[in-house]
Amino acid sequence: MTIDTPPRITATIEEVAAAAGVSRSTVSRVVNGGASVSPAALESVRRAIAELNYVPNRAARSLASRSTMAIALVVPEDINRFFGDPFFASVVSGINARLSRSDYVLNLIIASDDPGDKTSAYVRSGAVDGVVIVSHHTSDAFIDRIAASVPVVYGGRPARLRGEDYYVDVDNVAGARHATEYLLAAGHRRIANISGPVSMPAGVDRLNGFRSALAGAGLEPGAIEQGDFTVDGGAAAMQRILDSGVPFDALFCASDLMAQGALAVLAREGIRVPDDIALVGFDDSPVATAVQPNLTTVRQPSRGQGEMVADVLLSLLAGGSPDHVTMLETELVVRDSA
Repeated sequence: MTIDTPPRITATIEEVAAAAGVSRSTVSRVVNGGASVSPAALESVRRAIAELNYVPNRAARSLASRSTMAIALVVPEDINRFFGDPFFASVVSGINARLSRSDYVLNLIIASDDPGDKTSAYVRSGAVDGVVIVSHHTSDAFIDRIAASVPVVYGGRPARLRGEDYYVDVDNVAGARHATEYLLAAGHRRIANISGPVSMPAGVDRLNGFRSALAGAGLEPGAIEQGDFTVDGGAAAMQRILDSGVPFDALFCASDLMAQGALAVLAREGIRVPDDIALVGFDDSPVATAVQPNLTTVRQPSRGQGEMVADVLLSLLAGGSPDHVTMLETELVVRDSA
């Protein structure tokens, strides 16, 4: 007679916690890739998981907690700009790298506006557990409806900052100030600027950093024209500076893409960089070494920003208490254009 062996019952998270000598929430943080777990506790939990052959049941957890195990990345930008700007690829890479160490999947939503309330309605329907928002403008009112319904972490300071907001930003003011101070130290005194859009905090901060450095040197800024962080926007702004007739011996562009557009216009007009004017960009994107001359630029840790944004959101979803503001440093990279 054959005796059937009863199927093995999968260990529960409570059994793992008991075997590891930790709380259930600690096991949950380890399983979900959350932060704030000590090395000793992490090792104990992993050992217990291996010994008990514990397999997290995502479907069961989702039903019990009404969790979707999905996170949305909402980018309020034109689709052409999203795919044309290396900044977004770097940030998404960082977010995905962090989420790959968790059970969450990433949904990408590109929404330059939300006239039919489609994006915010989707988020508010319970389709995702949390949202990362990158590259937003003061006019993006639909973001407020999203932030009122699910945990949100912003990549960059929110355009309409509230006390309860969480965001990860780079120090745009300091980066622009250092770039301008570098030009001043090289002897330049008539420095023009192609700024980012003033509807975006990054555009405002980089302009403020530029002005701050000049004020510290007792100088007035040269011609200032607003761009839109694109190649075409930089070219148009560069042409307006030339048409203004205001003399300049150096130029600070608030993004590498705008610096690329400016370089093309300067070359067309027979103005040599760096022989006739010096030029500094911002981002240290692949564009910086693809153009001639290679750009002196401000490096921002875009991939690291993406990882940190995802980490803060995962902490919130696990019941943690991360810092509301995380600020990352920039670095000036000197090449051939200045």
